[in-house]
Amino acid sequence: MGIEAAIPTDNILTTQLRHVVNWARRSSMWPMPFATACCGIELMATASSRYDIARFGMERMAFSPRQADLLIVAGRISVKMLPVLQRIYEQMTEPKWVISMGACASTGGVFDTYATVQGCDQFIPVDVYVPGCPPRPEQLLEGVMAIQRIIDSDGIPPKGPDGKRIPLGVTIQPTHAVKPQPVGLNVQS
Repeated sequence: MGIEAAIPTDNILTTQLRHVVNWARRSSMWPMPFATACCGIELMATASSRYDIARFGMERMAFSPRQADLLIVAGRISVKMLPVLQRIYEQMTEPKWVISMGACASTGGVFDTYATVQGCDQFIPVDVYVPGCPPRPEQLLEGVMAIQRIIDSDGIPPKGPDGKRIPLGVTIQPTHAVKPQPVGLNVQS
């Protein structure tokens, strides 16, 4: 006979505080969109009713870095915009996570020029890479769920021996399969 017998079980929920904090953190992430190109349109589509990012508690896009905890870098980054991106990242409160969305944000994409940054991971730590040109909204949602799994497992992003944040570097595999058109095309001459 222990304390369980003395306390009515229908009114009490016991858990670890860490689990409750991680659940609250993963269920109310506020993304900061840094959308500069065509990936931004796919990011906007993710908030539409078809894909509904609100079911993850992310319907409020935080356009203030001090209120955001997830930075979504979508599109190409020019050398002129890089200091702005770094300042936004540094102004975000801890714990913070970063998703690099699309080929341009991850590797520079087809823009191999002196004015385009060849991957934002050279300047800020990236936790999840979402590949594609542009990636589909389903892939971005898969990236969000990867961040949620990271939060559930440990909660706080790891730090290295120098005190700097270690990027997690998770890559989402594309799940979209190209299908033929439902109606065949017949061209008659």
